[in-house]
Amino acid sequence: MHERTYNSRSLKIYVLFLILPLFVLGGRLFYLQIIKSYQFGALAEGQHTFYYKIPPRRGKILDSKLRNIAVSFDIPSCYANPRRIKNKDEVAQKISEYFGIDYENVRTKLAKDKAFVWIKRYISQQEKKNINQLDGCHVGFVKESKRFYPDNELTAHVVGFVGIDNTGLEGLEFYYNDYLKGSPGLSLVGRDAKGRHIESESETIYEALDGLDIVLTIDKYIQYVAERELDKAYKKYKAKGGTIIVMNSLNGEILAMSSRPTYNPNAFNDSPADARRNRAVSDIFEPGSVFKVVTAAVALEEEVVSLDETIYCENGAYKVANHVLHDHKPYKDLSFKGVIEHSSNIGTVKVASRLDENVFYDYMLRFGFGAKTDIDFPMEEKGIVKDPTKWSRISIAAIPIGQEIAVTALQMITSIAVIANDGYLVQPHLVRHISDNSGNIVKEFNYPVKYRVISQKISKNVREIMQAVVETGTGKRARIKGYVVCGKTGTAQKIEPTGGYSHSKFMATFGGFILSDDINLAIIVVLDEPRPVYYGGTVSAPVFKNVAEEIIKYLQHTNK
Repeated sequence: MHERTYNSRSLKIYVLFLILPLFVLGGRLFYLQIIKSYQFGALAEGQHTFYYKIPPRRGKILDSKLRNIAVSFDIPSCYANPRRIKNKDEVAQKISEYFGIDYENVRTKLAKDKAFVWIKRYISQQEKKNINQLDGCHVGFVKESKRFYPDNELTAHVVGFVGIDNTGLEGLEFYYNDYLKGSPGLSLVGRDAKGRHIESESETIYEALDGLDIVLTIDKYIQYVAERELDKAYKKYKAKGGTIIVMNSLNGEILAMSSRPTYNPNAFNDSPADARRNRAVSDIFEPGSVFKVVTAAVALEEEVVSLDETIYCENGAYKVANHVLHDHKPYKDLSFKGVIEHSSNIGTVKVASRLDENVFYDYMLRFGFGAKTDIDFPMEEKGIVKDPTKWSRISIAAIPIGQEIAVTALQMITSIAVIANDGYLVQPHLVRHISDNSGNIVKEFNYPVKYRVISQKISKNVREIMQAVVETGTGKRARIKGYVVCGKTGTAQKIEPTGGYSHSKFMATFGGFILSDDINLAIIVVLDEPRPVYYGGTVSAPVFKNVAEEIIKYLQHTNK
């Protein structure tokens, strides 16, 4: 009996030892397959998939006739999955040698505990094909939108450029970035055993929303002509810099705007910052004698002088306070019209001294000086206009002839447009409207004139003076056969860093417009430190003439 009980107990213990491991194994399987199934499933899935932000197509930038200025293309970019790479040193060496990029940089990326790191953005199709043949690199490819400027330098200072992530960094690309950039989508990307992108196993969670297109007031052909002629003068006269603007004087539309030196926005990093600056809005300078048209307009509007009044010009030398004012050549008696026509400093100052200083100051503000024009463009300077309380004893002899005041080329051409359009200040602008990629207008920009600055009668009087400047005065090189051209020259001494005016550095300017029933264009040309010749009537007026003649032919042809 006792023996039978012992055998039964031994059997039970034996069976228990057999069953217990099965329970432990079953529990472990339950833990792994049920409790931890989500975690391990996600880990397994993570080895073969990852979430990727789908880049949107950046909106196009088009000229006024819908010709491409900035476009985007889908280009492959290369990434790697560091978690799947075992021999990171060897793989980093292969990738570094193949792409010609720094080994340490690649090795640092591969050391990260990530399933996705960029290796090289925007590669060629041949690079993609060749690197796919490298074993064990676990690289993949996704499409990215890359910005391209088909005309290279043309419109560079207006359009600007984008960075590696397609974000606007300069110019209109920066100013209108929120409209152009679009919104990214999201995709679940499948990968093979080597970590490469498998299109058939990828799923779009939600689509990217493409950016909107912006349509400019710029006309590419007019821009081309303006840049070509500016470039010729810039090189011929070995200038430090240059600016040209072509503007519709009735509504403020900018048809062309350019600066020199220039750069290629497709390779903006290859150029210095100085070449990328839009001098038309960011550089301020003393305008010199081109400012005399403003002084003339104010004097005539305030009725302190008439066109035909005779002004004695002191035979070329005139003392104001402790300063002696000179003309570029001596004059005795000139009509007020002749004073501006021949750019007499003395005659201009004598008439301006009749004006109340506060009245003159208010007019300068109404012409738009001392404030930003609010053009749709970044980094605009407002210039310098001193309050009369800060004028010196000789300010009344300096400001009327374009000294002790600093302007931008854009401010100056906008003030000249006041003379051309019967007395109104217009809003300069670069964009007409914003549209979707089907051409439907999403946002339209309407810029009514700001206000009247001078009367129609006085604007007509000043046009008469400016016409004489071109026909018989200092601006004869701007004459165009068969057309009435109005303009004003300016040759301003630059201020030296140590103080005082330079006798070797000048700003040469010509600003004017064409009087025609069907053409309402104002043009300004500014050359910074041209040499050896530096007069506005000699170096800048011919640029105006050449550009204006080409525009006339072009508009006659396109308007047929």
